[in-house]
Amino acid sequence: MDFYGFYTGKIFDAYQYLGAHTEKTGVTFRTFAPSASRIAVIGEFNDWQESEMNKVYDGNFWECYIPEAKPGQMYKYRIYDRNDNPVDHCDPYGFGMELRPNSASIVRDMSKYKFKDSKWMQNRSDCRKKPLNIYEIHFGSFRKPSDKTDGWYTYEEMIDILIPYLTENGYNYLEIMPLNEYPCDESWGYQATGFFSPTSRYGTADQLKAFVDACHKHGIGVLMDFVPVHFAVDAYGLANYDGTALYEYPNSAVGVSEWGSCNFMHSRGEVRSFLQSAANYWLSVYHVDGIRMDAISRIIYWQGEPARGVNNNAVDFIREMNRGLKTLHPTIMLSAEDSTSFEGVTKPAVAATAPPIPATFVPTKVAALIPIGPGVICEIATTSINSLNDIQ
Repeated sequence: MDFYGFYTGKIFDAYQYLGAHTEKTGVTFRTFAPSASRIAVIGEFNDWQESEMNKVYDGNFWECYIPEAKPGQMYKYRIYDRNDNPVDHCDPYGFGMELRPNSASIVRDMSKYKFKDSKWMQNRSDCRKKPLNIYEIHFGSFRKPSDKTDGWYTYEEMIDILIPYLTENGYNYLEIMPLNEYPCDESWGYQATGFFSPTSRYGTADQLKAFVDACHKHGIGVLMDFVPVHFAVDAYGLANYDGTALYEYPNSAVGVSEWGSCNFMHSRGEVRSFLQSAANYWLSVYHVDGIRMDAISRIIYWQGEPARGVNNNAVDFIREMNRGLKTLHPTIMLSAEDSTSFEGVTKPAVAATAPPIPATFVPTKVAALIPIGPGVICEIATTSINSLNDIQ
């Protein structure tokens, strides 16, 4: 990993170093926790007894290799703060998690599934010059097998349920509310604990890959909602991860959102690299075709309130993240939920010479074109996308 890039908020691939990575035999675990006094890995492979992690690089990163660990096994990091008080955390960069109310991370072999969508990926476009019709769903409530609280179809089962509906009704893109792991059903995924973990409500990482693969086979692109503003307060998650406010603001006046969640501190390079890497992860590893950024008004203004002024660090973060994502994936779509009147224009963040969206473009159920001002954050601003018809 480019450590300097990590600290300065420039990288998009931190997940390739941090987290639990399977080896030919065993698993290497790594986490970033600069204020921890010590850390141990606990899991099914060691009967939930402590396997000590060692400081590596500059002492802010921790690592250990466990030969007995294997894919499918659960684990946590037991993190001791400066006063030697322990808290068990899930892995911020973990690729899988247990179903709530349980909170362990799960080792996943991310190289196992092989996509068959090379033709789709080669021919994919951002639909600037062809019709675009988007159907938005919450994955767990589109259709249910029963009235049970935990009654959901799996990612793979939804292939034969959802895709025929989309093709029959002429939709060529699917927008899915957040599929990252989250503890509270009522949040619909917008208050996350596992930013790299597909929610286990509907199955495994490989099953989600199979669903996206099937969508592409049938000519349907997949967009996913992504939350770069805030995260769940649960003690096993990101909050006070190393005994300090590592991801969030230390001051509750700006550190706690109106929903009671923790706001990301976007001025920190480590936080930028975390979020950029998470967005790139879904695009790269799962072949997702675009990202819809949630709650961008809370990025633009402190606590979403214009009277508090513009949060320049957060605006700069979103602008640079989108520039980086479009450089890595030129044919993806980037959009944002926003309802402010922040002055600006709609144009790509990558290059000023890129073709702007026509001024006459008025899509269905879209609140406003992205209001980003000098530099631009995203390309399309939406409140509830159901369909964007015939973009010329």
